Amino acid sequence: MSITEKDQPHRVLLVSVPRTASNLLVKILNIHNQPNVLTSPNAGYFFYDAFMIAGRDGRLDRPLEEWTTEAKDETKAAIQQGFDELEAYSTRARTENKIMFAKEHAFWFLNPGFFTSTINGAESSEYMKEFNVSMPERYGPSQTFSANNKTVMPDEYLRTWQIVFIIRHPALAWASMYRAMIKLSKAGFIDDDGMRGATITNMTMKWTRKLFDWCLEQPDEPIAPLVIDANDVIHNQGAVVRFCEKAGLDTASLQFEWNGDTKKSENWVSENGRTGNSEEVQMHKVAASIMLSTLEQSTGVVKDKAPVSVDIDVEVAKWRVEFGNEVAEMLEKATRDSMPDYEYLKANRVTV
Repeated sequence: MSITEKDQPHRVLLVSVPRTASNLLVKILNIHNQPNVLTSPNAGYFFYDAFMIAGRDGRLDRPLEEWTTEAKDETKAAIQQGFDELEAYSTRARTENKIMFAKEHAFWFLNPGFFTSTINGAESSEYMKEFNVSMPERYGPSQTFSANNKTVMPDEYLRTWQIVFIIRHPALAWASMYRAMIKLSKAGFIDDDGMRGATITNMTMKWTRKLFDWCLEQPDEPIAPLVIDANDVIHNQGAVVRFCEKAGLDTASLQFEWNGDTKKSENWVSENGRTGNSEEVQMHKVAASIMLSTLEQSTGVVKDKAPVSVDIDVEVAKWRVEFGNEVAEMLEKATRDSMPDYEYLKANRVTV
């Protein structure tokens, strides 16, 4: 028996890309203290391990034809495990009559074949299907993937979520990402190949836009999916309040200041099922501390991290000084390539 509209749980999926202030938004929403919300200790990231495994040994830089059977099986198992954990939380939320909330980067639950297809342009390979998740029977027997659904989850499943998005001007997001990757490289978390691969996978809003367009195509969607810009998160409290309302969350729980004594990164690894003192666990702790450093050191919204206006030419000149010409040119290309998607999404953002 399939899920009917009446008994579908209300659940919210926040789709982001790195350095778009998504952790800041979750902090402001005060998601763990929302009275009628259930989420994981990290408010999502169920597909983090799957993406990390998919990217091992430069796999995402190679066509799927060159993947070993072991690599495919390992990736498939990790994707399914992430989905099963997400569903376990969703089942609990439904049992407790709560809203389920999860945050994921757009490319973390992307079918890995769409990364590798950029190499040879082959998107229609039959074996890409092997990465798609196996769903519980309650979602019905049909599993379809429309043109803009590049994820590992079928249309029928995605329709059971309220999908919302956070975006940020690419010049700010991509430069911030590169700075973080430099720190990760110095800490030994990624090598040169990893930095190159992270640039390709992280510095795009292509997958965000495709999922947004997928939402618009759904027959029972009365309004456009919610989009919030990081600039509004930082400078426009009214937009955050409206976003919160439209997502069905409690506006009374919002916070724009906090004590600054919560070190989320210290617990991030164990909360994702990694325990002990292995080298991998320690490296993930270092990575989490780097990615969350600004938020953890703050006691409220840091407005100087988000200029009200951005001039790409001015930013490129700064990058040449900070990173050198080669990196500046890479960031400029990534930024300009991303601008059409960003402007399109921005035009649909929540405003007041």
